[in-house]
Amino acid sequence: QVQLVESGGGLVQAGGSLRLSCAYSGHNMFSDWAMGWFRQAPGKEREFVAAISRDGSSTDYADSVMGRFTISRDHAKNTAYLQMNSLKPEDTALYYCAADFRWLPGVLTTTLGEYDYWGQGTQVTVSS
Repeated sequence: QVQLVESGGGLVQAGGSLRLSCAYSGHNMFSDWAMGWFRQAPGKEREFVAAISRDGSSTDYADSVMGRFTISRDHAKNTAYLQMNSLKPEDTALYYCAADFRWLPGVLTTTLGEYDYWGQGTQVTVSS
């Protein structure tokens, strides 16, 4: 079984920064999993934010966060991160991390349905 626990959310003013963390525990090594961040605002569908391959060599971002958000991972800490800078009110959402088992390094997906495990989410609220 895999468990993902997000933390780091909170209330921040527009233009501010937050760093989200996603702690992994499970029967496979953390390095077996590509990781993704998604978000869901009230009344909207869950959407892709960022993803990183199992070896960290590949990353991808939604156009809406490109240049402002950075995804990373630390295998020694079994943790994935989402550094969010220049936050906007439209970034307000519940943020989820997810794990996607991958045999090959350098591969990632932006497709919600391809992720195998999900965390419970952490709330990010950006005030104007």
